[in-house]
Amino acid sequence: MEERLQKLLSAAGVCSRRAAETYLTAGRVTVNGETAQLGQRADPDRDEILVDGRPLALRGEPVYILLNKPRGYVTTLADERGRKTVAELVADCGQRVYPVGRLDLDSEGLLLLTNDGEWAQHLLHPKHEVEKTYHVSVFGPVAGAAARLAAVTDLEGEPIRPARVEVLRQTAKTAVLAVTIHEGKNRQVRRMCARCGLTVKRLRRVREGALELGNLQPGKWRYLTESEAASLRTEGWISPHSS
Repeated sequence: MEERLQKLLSAAGVCSRRAAETYLTAGRVTVNGETAQLGQRADPDRDEILVDGRPLALRGEPVYILLNKPRGYVTTLADERGRKTVAELVADCGQRVYPVGRLDLDSEGLLLLTNDGEWAQHLLHPKHEVEKTYHVSVFGPVAGAAARLAAVTDLEGEPIRPARVEVLRQTAKTAVLAVTIHEGKNRQVRRMCARCGLTVKRLRRVREGALELGNLQPGKWRYLTESEAASLRTEGWISPHSS
């Protein structure tokens, strides 16, 4: 059956649909020996589809993985600077999987990976506002820090929804805070802390939607259970706390 090439590349786990547009406009995709065009349709059972000269491999069974990302790993499949990547940690899963969202090099915790491009794009779409909770160790002026963080409604003029912030532990100069955000903008929690005069010593994502990191050790991963996968597919990972 014919499908748009963007959808075929996404379904095969090559890239997202948006990134597929870049592949096509750059001339990296051919169909039956001819350079493919944006919006073109093809039938993978009938047509020869090549990406960078290699046949498009149709994805097997969808794979959904929860990884406890350690510090010092970049959230990508390859790094031009030779840094360690999360792909190395899940290399034994038997499929080529891609991160859903990002965690900074120095950030840790719950990271999802999949070979299901549409599923990933669905979760990353801003309209779904999947909640993410981070445990953040900070030092600096920690008195009243939770209230100050919860009052941040913009970052460099870009509006954000207020976070929910809970104090887990606190001393005179340090604190561990649970920060729950909705949008997940670039380095959002770190930027919020900097805005409030706090220095982040450790940042670990412990929850995304209904999924929790639990006792999974750093560098280890697990498949989502059937009930987790089924729930996320049918309910779109909308957190019950989202409004």
